[in-house]
Amino acid sequence: MAKTDSTGSTWRYRWAHRQNVRRVSTFRGAEAAWRRRDDELRRLRALAADFHGSAAAGAGLPLELGDGEVVLWALPAAQLVEVRHTTVLPAPDLAVAPAAGPLRPRRPDGVRVIDAGMAVITSRRLVLLGGRGRRDWAYGRMTGLAHDPAAPVTLIQVLDRPRTSGLMLPADAAADFRFKLTLAFADAIEQRPAVLAQLDELIAEHDQLKPFRPAVATPAQARLLSFVPGGRRTVAVAAGIALLVPAALIDSNPSDPVGGAEVAVAATPAPSSSAVPALVRPVPAPPAKASTPKPTKSTKSPRPSSSPSRDPRCGAPENPLGYDFCGGTRIRRPAAEVCDWFECVPQFWAGRGYLVQCRDGSVSLAGGRPGACAEHQGVRRTITK
Repeated sequence: MAKTDSTGSTWRYRWAHRQNVRRVSTFRGAEAAWRRRDDELRRLRALAADFHGSAAAGAGLPLELGDGEVVLWALPAAQLVEVRHTTVLPAPDLAVAPAAGPLRPRRPDGVRVIDAGMAVITSRRLVLLGGRGRRDWAYGRMTGLAHDPAAPVTLIQVLDRPRTSGLMLPADAAADFRFKLTLAFADAIEQRPAVLAQLDELIAEHDQLKPFRPAVATPAQARLLSFVPGGRRTVAVAAGIALLVPAALIDSNPSDPVGGAEVAVAATPAPSSSAVPALVRPVPAPPAKASTPKPTKSTKSPRPSSSPSRDPRCGAPENPLGYDFCGGTRIRRPAAEVCDWFECVPQFWAGRGYLVQCRDGSVSLAGGRPGACAEHQGVRRTITK
């Protein structure tokens, strides 16, 4: 039987169960990663304290050791590589932080393999005993050292060799090789204590990053937002849309208004001296009062005067193109000299619609497109032919 709370609902218990499963899974993954790095740091610390070679370790190797020189480590599978182009490597340092991820067994671009053999780390030098001969890198003559972060390649520059060379090792042995080479170089410059101190500092910093076990979620902590996919984020987005859509509808302005309160009419001169504007609002005439006509003396009616002629352009500027405001065919490909007779908006020829007149009197080629005449008080009327 499903558990219920005081209200008889079970969704709160399901929510708490899902939360606890997710929290425990996340914690266990983080704890496992933390322990892997902690174990690696402590292994390196122990290795750095006990890493000492001996002359007997070099027995059987085709390598003559100098006075006081000992063999620290040897790896039979190594390749000698050279860089095709001239490069400058950073100076050797004592960084001992383990790599964040595994290395891929690939050769970087611009690096070629010229020999293969056994890599030997001694207390004074790094040596490759290859099939074509021996290659030495003395610690005291090193001027540059770089470990590729993605490939198991280590490049070295020395004073007496113009070309940059190095070693390419198996991917699973590259990390140990790099650490032991750092220890050997630190011994050569008498800086082994600095490496140990660096490892102690890394271990102390890593201890501070140990993940804590998460708190247990209870049914009382469940909220109604748990029912909504996405939770609070979904609710916030929905609220924003609910506020923006009405505002957008209110502020929207059609690019080609039809049937508005303003209509285009022909400008007909009135008997008075003032001219009638081309765009007017029709005002209904007041009804005439009924009155009884008084008998008047019959007089001869005056001869009606001839009516003024209609404006053929309906208020449009005079132009030889035949463009007007009379409501004919829309113009989608205006003549090249249209801006000589009309006041065109900036970027006029970038429009992809038909000719319209904006409310400020300028002409645009964006009729029928969203935002037509947006910077010129909106669309006033369509220019036709």
